[in-house]
Amino acid sequence: MSRLTKLSTLTAAILLATGAGTAMAADGPIKIGVQAPITGEYAAEGQGIENGVQLLVKQQNAAGGLLGRQIQVIVCDDEGKASQAAICGRKLVNEGVTAVIGTYTSGAALAAAPIYSAANVIQTSDGTSDELTQRGWKTFFRNAPPNSDEAIFAANYMVNVKKYQRIAVLSDHSSYATGLAQSVKKAVQDQKGNLVADDFINAGTQDYSAVLTKLKSKNPDALFFSGYYTDGGLIRAQMKQLGMNAAFIGGDANQNAAFAKIAGNAAQGAIIVNVPAPENLPYPEAKKFLADYTQAFGSAPPSIYTFTNADGLRAVFAAIEATKSVDTSKLIPWLHGMKQPFPGLTGPFNWDDKGERIGSPMSAFEVQADGSYKTVYPTN
Repeated sequence: MSRLTKLSTLTAAILLATGAGTAMAADGPIKIGVQAPITGEYAAEGQGIENGVQLLVKQQNAAGGLLGRQIQVIVCDDEGKASQAAICGRKLVNEGVTAVIGTYTSGAALAAAPIYSAANVIQTSDGTSDELTQRGWKTFFRNAPPNSDEAIFAANYMVNVKKYQRIAVLSDHSSYATGLAQSVKKAVQDQKGNLVADDFINAGTQDYSAVLTKLKSKNPDALFFSGYYTDGGLIRAQMKQLGMNAAFIGGDANQNAAFAKIAGNAAQGAIIVNVPAPENLPYPEAKKFLADYTQAFGSAPPSIYTFTNADGLRAVFAAIEATKSVDTSKLIPWLHGMKQPFPGLTGPFNWDDKGERIGSPMSAFEVQADGSYKTVYPTN
């Protein structure tokens, strides 16, 4: 082989590895990642997130895809665990995704976020830990209200609306739950409420009678639980078994259809604080999504988080269409700087320069005998 031929071969190899490779990738599918707990304790939520993404992608592909290209979904099961979340982060980055939808828990989101940030991959997540938007990760976009917003609403509901005189706060040890509990305690005190006790559980223990008996001795008239529905349902049921008459107010992670199944008859009357329940969303896009999801999967979405994650994906789709690009250096500024509120399934919203969602109305709703929700505050 001549030196010229060798040089040409080398040049071709370089072009193939760089420019030509990029051109080939540009002709392939647009890759969207899903990071969620598909299995494990929070599988219902993770499967709802995945199903919502698959539904929207199927519909978008049927309409011609984006920029003349089809969309491919790549799913990684993080099991709701930080260690597995970091593995998912590296896997999805290596797969060449443009954006990742998820995950559900704050701990898992915190573990994956720096990986996505380093790779300039967009992440939209329901992780509500305030820390997620305080680390300077420009790639992180929160789909749900932060702990601080929820805490202020919950404290106002307990102290000023219901006028509870003796409030107890119970948490697990997760990043999300401890952050929300701390924010609620601060908000209750800021609003001159009377905080009589706070304590922790070990999530997944199943039997919470010891800590509930301890709290019962403080005679609270309201118990705020900041953990997840898998424990919240059991806590509500065991409160009833122990004759603990305090009102149960659950944070947003208790808003799942499984809460009522776990709590049984004790679920009735429990209060959950979150953005409006799926069936209460007034927007035409939300009603259509709910109907399409139910038809596609044979049941309604497990919670509002199917909708908030769908909103994250819909906003990414809008950014790709608006910029006519999948270059995240173009998409990220567009998402931070939307000129008009995005018409979300969960209501109009923007993201600020930290990735904090602006525009997240909160509600307190009561679990009914059939497991459905009735909004009790605000009532108009």
